[in-house]
Amino acid sequence: MGRQGLERAVVDAPVYGRAVQRFRDARIVMPTFAQLADPLTIPYAISERLANVSPDAPDPLNLFRVHWFNDRDRRGRVPVPQHLVLPKSLTGVDAPIIIALGDRFPMIAAHKVLAAYSCLAPRIVTGQFDPVEQRAIWPSTGNYCRGGVAISRIMGCRGVAVLPEGMSQERFDWLERWVADPADIIRTVGTESNVKEIYDKCAELGADSANVILNQFAEFGNHLGHYLVTGQALEAVVESHRATWPNLRAAAFTSATGSAGTIGAGDWLKDRYGTKIVAVEALECPTLLENGFGEHNIQGIGDKHVPLIHNVMNTDLVVAVSDVATDQTLATFNTDAGHEYLVNRRDVPVELVGELDSLGISSICNVLAAIKTAKVLDLGPDEAVVTIATDGAAMYRSELDGKILPRDFPGGFDTVLAAETFGRHVLGAGEDHVLELTRQDQDRIFNLGYYTWVEQQGIPLAEFEARRDQAWWRELRTLIPAWDAMIDEFNAEAGVGAA
Repeated sequence: MGRQGLERAVVDAPVYGRAVQRFRDARIVMPTFAQLADPLTIPYAISERLANVSPDAPDPLNLFRVHWFNDRDRRGRVPVPQHLVLPKSLTGVDAPIIIALGDRFPMIAAHKVLAAYSCLAPRIVTGQFDPVEQRAIWPSTGNYCRGGVAISRIMGCRGVAVLPEGMSQERFDWLERWVADPADIIRTVGTESNVKEIYDKCAELGADSANVILNQFAEFGNHLGHYLVTGQALEAVVESHRATWPNLRAAAFTSATGSAGTIGAGDWLKDRYGTKIVAVEALECPTLLENGFGEHNIQGIGDKHVPLIHNVMNTDLVVAVSDVATDQTLATFNTDAGHEYLVNRRDVPVELVGELDSLGISSICNVLAAIKTAKVLDLGPDEAVVTIATDGAAMYRSELDGKILPRDFPGGFDTVLAAETFGRHVLGAGEDHVLELTRQDQDRIFNLGYYTWVEQQGIPLAEFEARRDQAWWRELRTLIPAWDAMIDEFNAEAGVGAA
């Protein structure tokens, strides 16, 4: 399973030695996964130095900000991850919807920087990646490749972004500022749904041993990082409310599948609370729901295949949300007319309305899916639906101003249209396009992955099939403390363990 980074020991001593020397020369310290899950365990000396580092700087110390406990300006640390609790006035359902905010992460203002670190760090400490001789290739539909380029740069290696040409301009603007060479931005054909085209390009690049493909859809470090770090962060959020709201229950967790890294946090919540795990996808491309296909604009969630790292047999529901709903709700949440309607007609607290810019398109998708889930499961006021905001609206300003508003509201967007849009997509989010999974449904979705991973990508059938068993996933998670021990040893060998 070395192809997916699943090693517990050094597999190439010379590569490991070169990595140690590179980190020693650059004074790069790597955090453990346990430290990112509980930043209070980060050494005081590092936290003290970090206070003087910009969260947007290509500084290795920002590795210690790759967690959910950053404040709004991303410089300080908070005791509980920053989040929103959406009331009935905003959602129309009794169940509270709790959203952890991903735009508090450093460098890319999105949580995918955690996925990137979770994939690269284990490769380095096991001698599977040479930061001196090799390039890290980051296939993505947006934020993951940005996170990969950022993590590569501050870990002393070269990162290459591979993403569809149709993604938001803000993604490309950011990449142009961060890559070592403009040629390190590779645009593939299509938009959000064109994942296979990304794979095809990576197969071409992977023929050169100087390129290491860090495929988020198949790298189990992505699952493991979110299982522990995001899962524990969401538990901290829930527990912070249970202190004064003892009957509160984390009834469900909604996550757009994308690479299926983030949805791994649902496994953590299910282990702790029995939370139902809800996989979310675009209605225009209902791969899990109907074995379907299509194009859509919910940027960052990917589809037309089942990721290898998706623990399908532990998933309870599938919900599909239309990109028309996410696009138009983005307008309601990020225009003066929309704010005026929400405050004056819906009585949504003005402070909460001011925070809605922390919800990008895929974040809104998660929220709308949470509303649908609350209705289908008939959840009450003590039964929360937990979700995450992958990134904020800042990543979609060009989409809103350049496409959504002129296309959908050519005469202008006023409070009447805000009311109509809100009523249709938020209050009107119904119980349609929701499937509560039976074992047969789980098997169907799991089997669908065969065509991508075994036939196209060459994963051995036995490795593919092993993932049906939850015991396999429990064994997988024992890698986390093993990797943490290797990170500590690597830091010590590089002479930066006490830095």
